[in-house]
Amino acid sequence: MADFVEQKPKNHAERGSGPSHSTGAGDDIADARPSTEPAASGADDLPDIVDVVMAMGRAPEHPPADDLSSLLPVDGTPRLPAHLETLAGRARDYVEAASSANTRRAYASDWGHFVSWCRRQGVEMFPPDPQVVGLYITAQASGTATGDKRPGSVSTIERRLSSLTWNYAQRGQPLDRKDRHIATVMAGIRNRHAAPPRQKEAILPEDLIAMLETLDRGSLRGLRDRAMLLLGFAGGLRRSEIVALDVGRDQTEDGRGWIEILEKGLLVTLRGKTGWREIEVGRGSSDATCPIVALETWLKLARIAHGPLFRRVTGQGKAVGAGRLNDQEIARLVKRTALAAGVRGDLPEGQRGKLFAGHSLRSGLASSAEVDERYVQKHLGHTSAEMTRKYQRRRDRFRVNLTKASGL
Repeated sequence: MADFVEQKPKNHAERGSGPSHSTGAGDDIADARPSTEPAASGADDLPDIVDVVMAMGRAPEHPPADDLSSLLPVDGTPRLPAHLETLAGRARDYVEAASSANTRRAYASDWGHFVSWCRRQGVEMFPPDPQVVGLYITAQASGTATGDKRPGSVSTIERRLSSLTWNYAQRGQPLDRKDRHIATVMAGIRNRHAAPPRQKEAILPEDLIAMLETLDRGSLRGLRDRAMLLLGFAGGLRRSEIVALDVGRDQTEDGRGWIEILEKGLLVTLRGKTGWREIEVGRGSSDATCPIVALETWLKLARIAHGPLFRRVTGQGKAVGAGRLNDQEIARLVKRTALAAGVRGDLPEGQRGKLFAGHSLRSGLASSAEVDERYVQKHLGHTSAEMTRKYQRRRDRFRVNLTKASGL
């Protein structure tokens, strides 16, 4: 763009920071995982929104990018009257509840990536300059934003742009994404580099049964994994929703739902992306593949009556920990058992390993359930039928043959 003005380099000695190193950009969008690249020196010192709340109305005009104290009280002196400190603490709790831990980590990681790039280029971060941001997303698309020379995907660039917008807004300095230096460049990036979404392979019922056979029924770990696979599939749950469940209501602070085992099935109440919803999981036609039987067996033998539903198994598989299982374990479990069961054995193993993740269970239910679309939409918690149809891609493929219908 001809009217991008040249940014004058800033002396690093004046800023008090040494030379920084390039960072690697994570582009695995299929799993929607936040970038795991290390932030440049000083990026971890940047305040998050919780720190901003504590500042309560004293955001500086041009806060330094690497100075945490710019958004905190000077010398620890409270900026609020003593009688409001309790409310400030409560506000911090509500701010944290406004977004998930994964979202906050993604915001911090993407902000750190931008900080690192600005330092290497010697450009100012404040106030937010659409021209600088336009150059930043151009560098990502062209593969010059990091030292590995790897271009970022369109999804990664859009995610980082959203993170910048959020981070600037929390600092009281909004970024205008509609400015032509950003909007026009982003439109060109989409037109030139956009690719079809990479969707994870759906686990179908026959695949799931084969995966269950790879688990050890005589171990606590095998019983737990069996219950997680069956509940994740039958409930159409995201991996984060599976591990966030408690045995009962209001049992833990970090729980986002609970279960109720009834005569005819299982009632799952959870808070997902679209808010609270209830999911009815009916009993299976066989005890071997029934999610309720698998769950009851796990709870009984693991002696779990309170707290997180799924936990880490320790002590060579003989002891059950008290802490909640990490959602990454669901993704690893699906991938490991799918490969062991030979799902999509027609493909090379390296390619097969990229097909499966936690979302494969959710996609599998939608792709195999032969029921009215509206029931699948409600079960999965989708706000639109169009999203549900994307999940049903495999079930409905070639169901309507217009070639034959046209007479050929």
